[in-house]
Amino acid sequence: MNRKILYFINPVSGPRRNSSLQQIITEKTQEQNISFEIIAADKNGNYSYLKEKIKKEKITDVVICGGDGTINQVAAALLGIDVNIGIIPAGSGNGLAFAAKIPKQATSALQIIFNGKSAKIDGFYINNYFGCMLCGIGFDAQVAHDFALDKQRGLATYVKQSVKNFVKASPYAFDITLKGKTFSTEAFFISIANSNQFGNNFTIAPKASLDDGLLDIIVVKKMNKARMLWSVLQQIRSGKVVHS
Repeated sequence: MNRKILYFINPVSGPRRNSSLQQIITEKTQEQNISFEIIAADKNGNYSYLKEKIKKEKITDVVICGGDGTINQVAAALLGIDVNIGIIPAGSGNGLAFAAKIPKQATSALQIIFNGKSAKIDGFYINNYFGCMLCGIGFDAQVAHDFALDKQRGLATYVKQSVKNFVKASPYAFDITLKGKTFSTEAFFISIANSNQFGNNFTIAPKASLDDGLLDIIVVKKMNKARMLWSVLQQIRSGKVVHS
């Protein structure tokens, strides 16, 4: 079967290295004698045209060169389509790529794509929105929201937004229903995780797996802020669950 790859490059995702990335993609894909096309990712996340394009042009692989946001938007548009999805990590955190053990170097990531061996991962819906990585309620959701609105990208911006929100963070009241039973708690945030990390190998759900058919729920309960910070950092550093 002849392959055709459609590459999406997000022009505002992560460090600005897109011209060199496009050159690498072009050179390496031509070396493989694989037909391909490179287009810019849609800034509004509109990929409603993709299914028709894939069918009409007989595209076999869609590769996202960007971060977790772009990956999630494109993947949602491809539900129900028989097409392989590849990732070249080019975002600020690259959480899904790192959870899937995809190397950050473009040439190494491309080699995985050219090998053509795919594996299925889980996806989920929350409030009718599709996800394949993780989502949050509370502090981490506010950080993600503010990061998305910031004109600057990258790890430094994420750290800036995290510190800003940590200073003013206060616990939220939650009612959680599980298997017909409801309990109430106060927590700084709740993460619903298919992958094990926020990004940059910052592990929040050490036992989460992309393909085990389960979502891991992490509740960071109300506690002294210094203790909360220590607990979260310990879990991130050790890659093991820390009970507080």
